[in-house]
Amino acid sequence: MNDLESWLSDSAVLSRKSASELVFEELRSLILSGRFTAGSKLPSEAKLAGKYGVSRPIVREALRSLQSLGLTETRTGSGTYVLSAAGDGDISYGDYSARDLMEARPYVEVSAAGWAALRRNDDELSRLLSLCKQMEQEENTEAWVRLDSEFHGLIAAASQNAVFRDIVDEVREAMAQQSGLLTVLGPRRQESNEEHRAIVEAIRTGSEVEARAAMEIHLKRVEAAVNRIIGAEPR
Repeated sequence: MNDLESWLSDSAVLSRKSASELVFEELRSLILSGRFTAGSKLPSEAKLAGKYGVSRPIVREALRSLQSLGLTETRTGSGTYVLSAAGDGDISYGDYSARDLMEARPYVEVSAAGWAALRRNDDELSRLLSLCKQMEQEENTEAWVRLDSEFHGLIAAASQNAVFRDIVDEVREAMAQQSGLLTVLGPRRQESNEEHRAIVEAIRTGSEVEARAAMEIHLKRVEAAVNRIIGAEPR
């Protein structure tokens, strides 16, 4: 039995509540310690799921987090390979880096929230309130991330500004990847739910100033969480 087979045969019991986070943390530790070296192939999703006693979607979520940190690369039809034990110092979501998103989002979403407070219709407000409730009740990470993405897209649409709407639509997939990463590693879900409530309450009352302030607070806290993960200094 080789070293990898020995490691796989060593059973690991995880808490279901934070299973993805725990899988991620152990795999990252194994990469950083050199147990999985650069260029090596990680065990398959099925083997990792068996080792940890979790579902494959939970393993997949952990692997996505590793890739977002620049530690691994998933090659279609081949598997997941270790790229580096350090990453590149930033997080990438497709065509956009964490820095790209955090520099751009306040210029769009803070203003969009303010206009949404002034221009939203009753249907949009009802949907925003419903999304808040769903997110507060949702326990599945992937489902929560989809709701979060819909939430931010709806605020941009409620601003009645086609430029804001289209920009947010363009980067929604990158935003969703960032949200998923923070939900696993932050953890940010509870805090985000509270911040979302504050944004929607300001939109409900029609306060442009409070809606802008609530969105700005939300994005600053997201940025702080990202910076903690990548070790960047706060601005």
